[in-house]
Amino acid sequence: MTQYYTATSLDGHIADECHSLEWLFRQHQDRTGPLNYDEFYAGVGAVAMGSTTYEWIFDHERARWPYDVPAWVFTHREVREVPGAQIAFTSGDVREVHTEMAAAAAGRNIWIVGGGDLAGQFADAGLLDEVIVYVAPVTLGTGAPLLPRRVELRLEETARNGDFVTARYAFVSAGAEGA
Repeated sequence: MTQYYTATSLDGHIADECHSLEWLFRQHQDRTGPLNYDEFYAGVGAVAMGSTTYEWIFDHERARWPYDVPAWVFTHREVREVPGAQIAFTSGDVREVHTEMAAAAAGRNIWIVGGGDLAGQFADAGLLDEVIVYVAPVTLGTGAPLLPRRVELRLEETARNGDFVTARYAFVSAGAEGA
């Protein structure tokens, strides 16, 4: 299963205009509550992210890599590398790379860490199965959108986790109305 697991502001942004997540870390979350990270990550066998997400992790984790599964970073530019981490840098089509990721995940889930455009590319290719989102009680007004394209989803689960409304959606379709 390919999942986009993320948090968003109430007005649909995953980061502010400066790519900051400080607004997110001010919110209370129950680490053992509904749709929590530890339970989610236990099922992950591979991760994918764009270069902006990768560089944010690189900068904020002080070059320590937080994932113990193979990772793919989709980029068209040079980025700093984390020594010894299982990271493949690619500018390939998500369809081709997804096949590699699924093989590496060995029956476990693929996590689209971010950003929204990359998750949208997987949706456009019909490769996104779920969107799991934490909605924070804050508006940003501008920034990186949750999904910068039309995607139809079906609500499967909701709950409250601390300050967040959590939701799990099944992917239905991508693209224009009626598609």
